[in-house]
Amino acid sequence: MANLKSLLKDTAIYGLSSIVARFINYFLVPIQTKRFAASGGQYGIITNVYAYVSLLIILLTYGMETTFFRFMSKEGENPERVYSTTLRMVATTSLVFAAVVSVFLQPLANLMGYGDHPEYVWVMFITVDIDAFVAIPMAYLRYLHKPVKFASIQIFNIALNIVLNLLYLIVLPALEWNPFGIYDSQFTLEVVWVFYINIFCSFVKMLLLWKEIGGIRFGFDRAACKRMLSYAWPLLVMGLAGQLNQAASQILFPYFYDGSTEEAHTELGIYGACIKIAMIMVMITQAFRYAYEPFVFGKSKDKNSKETYAEAMKFFIIFTLLAFLAVIGYMDILRDLLIGESYWEGLRVVPIVMAAEIMFGIFFNLSFWYKLTDRTIWGAYFSGIGAVVLIVIDILFIPRFSYMACAWAGFAAYGVSMVISYFAGQKYFPVNYPLKSIAFYFLIAAVLFALMTQANAHLPIWAALLVNTLLLLVFVAVIIKRDLPLSSLPIIGKKFKK
Repeated sequence: MANLKSLLKDTAIYGLSSIVARFINYFLVPIQTKRFAASGGQYGIITNVYAYVSLLIILLTYGMETTFFRFMSKEGENPERVYSTTLRMVATTSLVFAAVVSVFLQPLANLMGYGDHPEYVWVMFITVDIDAFVAIPMAYLRYLHKPVKFASIQIFNIALNIVLNLLYLIVLPALEWNPFGIYDSQFTLEVVWVFYINIFCSFVKMLLLWKEIGGIRFGFDRAACKRMLSYAWPLLVMGLAGQLNQAASQILFPYFYDGSTEEAHTELGIYGACIKIAMIMVMITQAFRYAYEPFVFGKSKDKNSKETYAEAMKFFIIFTLLAFLAVIGYMDILRDLLIGESYWEGLRVVPIVMAAEIMFGIFFNLSFWYKLTDRTIWGAYFSGIGAVVLIVIDILFIPRFSYMACAWAGFAAYGVSMVISYFAGQKYFPVNYPLKSIAFYFLIAAVLFALMTQANAHLPIWAALLVNTLLLLVFVAVIIKRDLPLSSLPIIGKKFKK
């Protein structure tokens, strides 16, 4: 229980920063979707370019965050040298990537379908280059248990992005103020300025980490570099395959959609906007990951570690199901707050994508068995199989079903990866997960989801919200009754103890 409380504390701190940062970042969605109409396709371009970026950040960090934690806690390794070596490795590859992009910019832009706008490619690729480099000092803050600085930098960076987007998309056009000639005479909004804002914010983030970047002075350990690369390369393959499950649909969509490029960007923009509502699962998984990864490696030698992992899995599933039901229950409110009305037709993908993200979170929690036993290549196998499933479904069904194929492809991919990882893990690192309890919560959630869906479809908004709130409270009551009595909670728990 003490270990779980430690994990809960770190998850709360990192999770709060992650949730606050993502919540602030959500302001970009209504700002951009209400200023860029779905029919214009601009948000489809943003969705497509960011999909490439999400793959590149994996490629340019090549598993070094997880490798960093593994080697910092490994016997016989010098933590300062490990950090410096990691920083120098990622810095070198980032500089090489920047040079390659600069030399081959136009061919890359042509390949991506942006031959007339190579600036889209250059700006965002250099941005992700900077982000890959600063990922290591950010990981170092986690290693040092400095969640306040970590959270402050994350939140400030996103808030800066929001403010600059507000200025460009809303404030300056309303004032008819055109500093530096960034608008034409009609104050037409250009997608490229969204990307320029990104690169500026990434540069500011790097400056805020200047003290941690100074750790590069501790030198370079060639032998440690070789050992780290040997550990990291399967993580790179696994990471790329895993991210393909999230990004491949947005990358492939313009190539396989049965329509013009403009129509493809319109449809992709609708899909990209609506899945932002489902990203609450990504927030929870990311928050859990920030605390769980160092926690797992730190507790791996404890006698009761497997019991702790099993309990952590159960509570992760419980609270992601609670979040799932909350989003479904208050969909009408979230819809109005988060996305422009021209994108609402795509809301039917939200439950599918959220369910897929729950399975991805479970897959991540299962992944520790091959990380702790240094069998990281297994993660690459599982994610690779999932990626193949997703790509095949996308290629076969995007022409016929548009973005609905993307939603179901992700669902199938994560489901396959999760199932095969579980059975392999039980063979090499068996953990007695409380499967009956987990199945019970899934069953209850499925029944409540069906009831909420009917309420949303057939009742007035106020009545649906009332019914859904009562159903959500039923799920909370079940949690309290079965697994989380109020007396066990921190701070308020003492008021319920007998």
